[in-house]
Amino acid sequence: MIEKLDQLVDEIGALHSKLLLIVGTSHGGKTALIQALATKRSVTPLNVSAEMAARLAALTPKQRHLQAVSILRELAAQHAKGDLLLLGNLEVLFDKTLKLDPLDLLKRHAYSRRVIAIWPGELSNSRLTYANMGHPEHQDYSLDGVVPFEI
Repeated sequence: MIEKLDQLVDEIGALHSKLLLIVGTSHGGKTALIQALATKRSVTPLNVSAEMAARLAALTPKQRHLQAVSILRELAAQHAKGDLLLLGNLEVLFDKTLKLDPLDLLKRHAYSRRVIAIWPGELSNSRLTYANMGHPEHQDYSLDGVVPFEI
């Protein structure tokens, strides 16, 4: 499976939006797969929730909303290797107090570099979802601008 993912990482470089989302069930091996890719490509994945939470904790709620995009941009620049960025633990991006559109934010990062991220939700009927319908953080997206990699 790592060979197929590694090849796809090379292929998405030619796309306008270079966003590849690793999608699968909970405990299905997504983290192990991105770690294997990280080792193969000598890249350190960005643990988005851990690193953003550490930076956001020092800010007021209003500042968090205003600074979240800039903080992610800085973290991405620190963790990218060339034109490749690996992302895991995206859950903080769905926090309603930050007022972000997580998938749009990932797509914007994927215009300038290849972004490989672990999607924290599900893929069903060509739709990406996060959280169950009715949950305050529920999101539902089309696959436009995304290359899914199901495991």
